[in-house]
Amino acid sequence: MRFCAGSLPALSGCGDSAMTATETTEDSADEATLVAEAARDLFTDLCTPESVSAASAAGWDPALWEVLEQSGLTLISVDESAGGSGGTLREAAALLGVAGEFSAPVPVAETCLLGGWLLAAAGLPVPRGPLTAATTDQTNMTVSAEGNDRFRVTGTATRVPGAGLATRVAVLAPAPRSADGEPTAAFGEHPVVLSIDPTACTVVPGANLAGEPRGSLHVDCVIDSADLARGPTDAATSLRHRAALARVVLSAGAAMRALDLTLRYAREREQFGRPIARFQAVQHQVAEMAAEVAALRAAADAAVTQCLLGGFASPQATVAVAAARVTATRSAGVIARIAHQIHGAIGVTEEHPLRLTTMRLWAWRDEAGTEAEWLAGLGNRVIAAGRSGYWPLITSSA
Repeated sequence: MRFCAGSLPALSGCGDSAMTATETTEDSADEATLVAEAARDLFTDLCTPESVSAASAAGWDPALWEVLEQSGLTLISVDESAGGSGGTLREAAALLGVAGEFSAPVPVAETCLLGGWLLAAAGLPVPRGPLTAATTDQTNMTVSAEGNDRFRVTGTATRVPGAGLATRVAVLAPAPRSADGEPTAAFGEHPVVLSIDPTACTVVPGANLAGEPRGSLHVDCVIDSADLARGPTDAATSLRHRAALARVVLSAGAAMRALDLTLRYAREREQFGRPIARFQAVQHQVAEMAAEVAALRAAADAAVTQCLLGGFASPQATVAVAAARVTATRSAGVIARIAHQIHGAIGVTEEHPLRLTTMRLWAWRDEAGTEAEWLAGLGNRVIAAGRSGYWPLITSSA
């Protein structure tokens, strides 16, 4: 077992498959609690507001990454047979929730839930170091066979999280074509997964509102067959849902931190001789904020459960992820607004940790699909279900 040097019991199961009869939700929840506790201990020591601020210039914290990688946390939920740490989606979500809570400047979501999963699912090597993946709506790639098991890849991938930091970028691309434009015998029309070395490409640096790296990748290189494989079933849908769920779970953790900071400040800040937490107007705002945090956490938990039970491409998971993504987008705005209203001007200063949290809440709203896109998809599914299918669609489990 590669997780935390044997300090925790072995984690079983792999990424996107449905749970087996011997692996219960309760067992997974117990192990997730252990993962969250271990992650919180590490982040408390190594991920302080000062270190997060200092890491902004580089876009990440290599020292923190090294500790997380040695502990096995960076590849949690990637099967051990592929070089990962094992575990299920629930353990990965526990880690990401804590990472969001501490504004951790490391690409753990991209490594374990996206890049690591896609490479492992395609049977490609999963290397050490940060990994990432580009969803199909971020890429415009063509793959051409050049003979002798070599392929030329051309195209772009835009706003890829950690593109300039990653050891490998996993890309889901259309099936390779021969020189005359026909499908190859090996892959036919089946999409393929590419393992791309960013150093062989041109990376245009970029960042989101919180300063997290979001670079664009311009690809024109030749790769051999060892870095290309047939994509897993429903890879495009699963990858899109994984990217969205990662932002939801990270946002749930950040929302909890924003609430904690706000409650603490309201108890400490005095106005007219008493803490502002005792003013009714402030109490109403905090109550609204707490309700949004609870709604976001419930939506995240429901989406994780549905993806864990039936896989990311199941109809129930599709609905749950879309609903959670919309909830996260809307709740993030309310939570950040109230937090800053109660904190006042101090909440946006360099010295105060609140800005690290709220900037990420705002930034993550616009990643992995917009609110309008997820609402449209959800609405189309409800319309397709019809009057008789609407209730089972939103209540049934996989």
